[in-house]
Amino acid sequence: MELIQVDQVQTLISEYENKPVYLHVETTNGAYANHFDNKVFNAGTFLRNIQVTFTHAHLTGGNKEPYRVGLKLDNNGWVYVQGLTHFEVTEDKELLLAGLNYEGQLAATLEISSNPFKD
Repeated sequence: MELIQVDQVQTLISEYENKPVYLHVETTNGAYANHFDNKVFNAGTFLRNIQVTFTHAHLTGGNKEPYRVGLKLDNNGWVYVQGLTHFEVTEDKELLLAGLNYEGQLAATLEISSNPFKD
């Protein structure tokens, strides 16, 4: 995976606008969070192979902060993922965006594909 390059990643995300796509969204502070502070509990989100059509995609953030992506859905809903740092395009043409914490552990991911993700 490469560090997010704003112009490149915005172009990649925008290529999926106005087309039915499949999303994989995952966020977690990980089970490792409460190993360091027992007042912190594990929290996360997991969505896989959710089919949506979005009309607008916006990547923002950066500088010293991770990036965030907002996808405006065609039914007026939104998908919003914050904490993204890296990206890659797979050989199956899936766009993978990941947020890695300071120890390199996965904190967030947004994946977009024209086809359902394999199990």
